[in-house]
Amino acid sequence: MAQTATRSKPSTRGGGKSRRSPVRRSGGRFDGESPELLRDYFREMTLIRRFEERAAQGYTQAKIGGYCHLNLGEEATVVGLMRALRKTDLLFTNYREHGYAIAKGIEPGRVMAELYGRTTGTSKGWGGSMHMFDVESGLLGGYGIVGGQVPLATGAALAVDYRGGDQVVMCQMGDGTTNIGAFHESLNIAALWNLPVVFVVINNQLGMGTTVERSSAESELYKRAVAYKMHGERVDGNDVLAVRDAATRLVEGARNGDGPALLECVSFRLKGHSVVDPAKYRSEESVQEAREHDPVAAFRAQLIEAGVLDEDGAADIEGKAQADADAAVAFADDSPHPDVSTLFDYTYATPVANDSRRLPADPVF
Repeated sequence: MAQTATRSKPSTRGGGKSRRSPVRRSGGRFDGESPELLRDYFREMTLIRRFEERAAQGYTQAKIGGYCHLNLGEEATVVGLMRALRKTDLLFTNYREHGYAIAKGIEPGRVMAELYGRTTGTSKGWGGSMHMFDVESGLLGGYGIVGGQVPLATGAALAVDYRGGDQVVMCQMGDGTTNIGAFHESLNIAALWNLPVVFVVINNQLGMGTTVERSSAESELYKRAVAYKMHGERVDGNDVLAVRDAATRLVEGARNGDGPALLECVSFRLKGHSVVDPAKYRSEESVQEAREHDPVAAFRAQLIEAGVLDEDGAADIEGKAQADADAAVAFADDSPHPDVSTLFDYTYATPVANDSRRLPADPVF
């Protein structure tokens, strides 16, 4: 049943075990954690932050077209969730998926190239910001339609169950998705059939420009699991370790036959809904609160306080993250655009009879 999450026994899933001694601080939040792994979490969170900043810059330079939604402020949630998954596990996301793609193991250059619409991108440049897809890493799509990924993730979990594999499907979504019919239909059937899927609601407290309290009669979204006799819990999305531990527990439960679960990660969105959104609907107080809960800055300070990092070490990680983000941009800039002749190449997986390949300027007859 639904509950609020608390920290469980730390896990090293996804990062491997360090040969160095774990951090030991009496009563400290890093007790038993590998310093190497903690620094790796900070490295990945920082890389996502720098990548998204460069993506925002690329959009203002008109190098990125269409819509562009960033993970700024949600880095701890992204890294914590992805560290709970095995490489073979499957991930479905909404349109705010750049950080998830990187944390799932896709090279940042390929992610940036997709944003730039280049052939070296994850979807060969045709998907753009909202439609990352990479079978090898298990990222089975970012989806632009709100909630469009939820039935598909449920279907993928049914396929896993039917084939008898040990994969788990994670389905990420925003808080607004919990109000659409497909969300409830999917949770219902997942619970009825005991499917290996973990539904994750990223509650950044704003559905575009509307607060959760104004759009949801029950604003504690994890409680919706109760309606389907499904386990649900809420976790602090600004705490990478709390997210990792809660997600690991639910993912492994689904893997072991305990059935689906609903995890709500509460975080703050540092910018507007998309790059072009000035977020004028937010008060100065709410903007300041979001800045005060910046997960990257907070984790940096905590690691330094615990002796896991010093200022020089943190600066080195930040410098490397900036260099990697810059390299991703350079790779995207140097990659070729798709040829117009390939416009319809990926419309269907296999040839379809009478499929029209006529371009808008082509004659009808």
